[in-house]
Amino acid sequence: MNLRYGVLLLISAALFGTAKAQTTPDFTKTSKGVLYHIYKSGDTTRIKLSDVITFNFIQKTDKDSVLTSSYANGGPVKIQIQPSQNVGDLMDIFPLFNQKDSAIVKVPTDSLFKGHEESRPPFLTKGSYLAFNIKIERVQSLADAIAERNAQMQQLKDAEASAITKYVADQKLNATTTLSGLKYVVTQPSIKAKPAKGDTVFVNYVGHTLAGKVFDTSLEPVAKMSSVYNPGRTYEPLKLVLGEGQVIQGWEEGLALLNEGSKATFVIPSSLAYGERGMSDDIRPFTPLVFELELVKVKHPHKAAVAKKPVKKTGTTAKKTPAKKK
Repeated sequence: MNLRYGVLLLISAALFGTAKAQTTPDFTKTSKGVLYHIYKSGDTTRIKLSDVITFNFIQKTDKDSVLTSSYANGGPVKIQIQPSQNVGDLMDIFPLFNQKDSAIVKVPTDSLFKGHEESRPPFLTKGSYLAFNIKIERVQSLADAIAERNAQMQQLKDAEASAITKYVADQKLNATTTLSGLKYVVTQPSIKAKPAKGDTVFVNYVGHTLAGKVFDTSLEPVAKMSSVYNPGRTYEPLKLVLGEGQVIQGWEEGLALLNEGSKATFVIPSSLAYGERGMSDDIRPFTPLVFELELVKVKHPHKAAVAKKPVKKTGTTAKKTPAKKK
């Protein structure tokens, strides 16, 4: 009985070893020592210099430990193919692929960390490779990619204008609109003076999207309630100098409209905020923002007293002419 099982185990091990050998890919080696293997071919659209490619990837160590992945990071990567700057940018490798190709790429870590070994992490030992599983999703010419992006940006821009109009209507805001497109409602008026350029202002604020998601605030209770609380932060009115570009343009314009001690709601279009770049997952390109602001205090800069210039005395004095006696 034991002999039979022993023979079966030997046969199974032999078959497994043969299968493993057959599935081991044959890699091609580049002049820079990078290994690659295309295990699933796509179409005939070859990647060229200056093309824009969209691809997914999984980055692993030699021991198959996943380091990062486009699938886990929210979506595929889009880059333009340019002359290679270093072996790790894969710019010499991408032109070897076609659209829809799936490939394994192994970059020698010794080349990656040549000249700065102190940066090598312990899990990338000498002689090891940094592996990439790559799927080329799409290949575009630069002109086509730019045209597509411009069309997408215009759609987002058009959608933003409609979203702002709907928000103001839904919230029943009797808003004033400035020439720049800033909309505001003073919710607590004040008769104190307005700040001027160069004044230091202290502002409490709550910033949220049109959907109501709070992304930043100077008020600790609001931060805790909105799950944006940072225990390492001091929650107090924000101090800034008006007119020095320390905040977004919508704030610069809006604060100058308020009197000290007043409160207001501002609906700020993306053109006065973070524009087509966006800033975060909450503030995407062409995202309008809503701020509840309180102008707590205005501090005017001290003006140095101007010293009076002394009157210069001339070196000559008028001679008195004695009156003649008659």
